[in-house]
Amino acid sequence: MKSFKQKLNETAERLGLTPEQIPRHLAIIMDGNGRWAQQRSLPRVEGHRRGAQTVERIALDCVDFGIESLTLYSFSIENWKRPRTEVNALMHLYAEYLVGIRPTLMRNNVKLIHLGRLDGLPVPVQEELAVTMDKTCANTGMTLALALNYGGRTELVDMTRKIAREHKAGILRIDDIDEACISRHLYAGDLAEPDLLIRTANEMRISNFLLWQISYSEFYVTKTLWPDFKKSSLDKAIRAYAKRTRRFGTIETGS
Repeated sequence: MKSFKQKLNETAERLGLTPEQIPRHLAIIMDGNGRWAQQRSLPRVEGHRRGAQTVERIALDCVDFGIESLTLYSFSIENWKRPRTEVNALMHLYAEYLVGIRPTLMRNNVKLIHLGRLDGLPVPVQEELAVTMDKTCANTGMTLALALNYGGRTELVDMTRKIAREHKAGILRIDDIDEACISRHLYAGDLAEPDLLIRTANEMRISNFLLWQISYSEFYVTKTLWPDFKKSSLDKAIRAYAKRTRRFGTIETGS
């Protein structure tokens, strides 16, 4: 099995870039499933079904690209406000998906992790999520982070509660609380911050996604609806990212 470095070098060569110009952690706000279905006079749930197929395809493309981490915004805290029939259909799809994707994750050495609150998810989804994470926990390839029942503000609330409990228990002193401490107490404290955030369907919002982690991420918005997003779309996003100069608050040398 090829290493991250080998895959990264091959991707860079194919795209005419250097390995340093390829994002290590990619985050995607997957938008447009409903619109995709409506444009074809199909039920919205069919758009979500096609979107799930795109998830698997793009995840495998990211594995081939040498991407180390892929975070997907799948279902937000706010999405519970959608019609009950749509939410129920989505939850059924998640349970199916988490079972169906296991062989693919294992064949490709991908580790699945969850971002969000387990409480509130239907029991079948919680169970299948736990089984899939358990089966893939020892995999050493790409990390696939599924943001399911997730909200950026909720994550910050949960992080604050964790820190407060540890301070009350005498584990943390006030002076121990810094940016690194906050990062460690997020849902996946060891997950690197995203280099590139992609949003599909031409929406110009963050939508309460990774509010702490994307402080210095590069943004890329495409008109492409998520079910139509493909490898060539990913190539285009990475080429756009490669043109950016990431200064992290400094200035370019010689400026």
